[in-house]
Amino acid sequence: MSRCLVITGTDTGIGKTVFAAALTDALRACYWKPIQSGLEEETDSEVVTRLGRIPTHRILAEAWRLQTPVSPHLAAQLDGVAIDPEALVLPHTDEPVVVEGAGGLLVPLNNRTTFADVFARWRQPVILCARTELGTINHTLLSLEAMRRRQVPVFGVVYIGEDRPDTRQIIGEMGDVADLGCLPYLDPLTPDALRRAFADRFDIAMFRKAILI
Repeated sequence: MSRCLVITGTDTGIGKTVFAAALTDALRACYWKPIQSGLEEETDSEVVTRLGRIPTHRILAEAWRLQTPVSPHLAAQLDGVAIDPEALVLPHTDEPVVVEGAGGLLVPLNNRTTFADVFARWRQPVILCARTELGTINHTLLSLEAMRRRQVPVFGVVYIGEDRPDTRQIIGEMGDVADLGCLPYLDPLTPDALRRAFADRFDIAMFRKAILI
């Protein structure tokens, strides 16, 4: 089994791909996006390649590439294909792998299975990315509850946006979850700025320990 860290989010569009790029770079890991919905604009694999300066041989091919930027179950229907969640098997490689899900935990892959169900089968540590804006306490606690109901191993929460210590504290206490750090919004968002922000705000040793256990 590969040494994997799985990244998911409380919602879509919150910055988890940016964090995935920073983490992949810091760990010198491979990156895998199992399902890509939306091909007309830059894909998540392409974003990670660019922002993390990841060599193309460390970007693993998606299992499904779907045309429309909607939920995977609907994108698959529009493309006339069916996603088989059981076919989503973690890649076998000697390198650590950062795996990024699509959207949030309960995004459906078909009419029976969500990404959270796949994470439960994989049994790999999951990092939950949460934005720091209004509503994040509810969304984050619900996401943690959904994972624990399925016995998904929760590694911790990464916050993205303006740092809000009170929000982070209450989520940590009520959610009984590790606070892994906060990645600010970067303007401009460049590979160098992202690398500096990750180095300044995160303890890379924590992530290394997770993939070496």
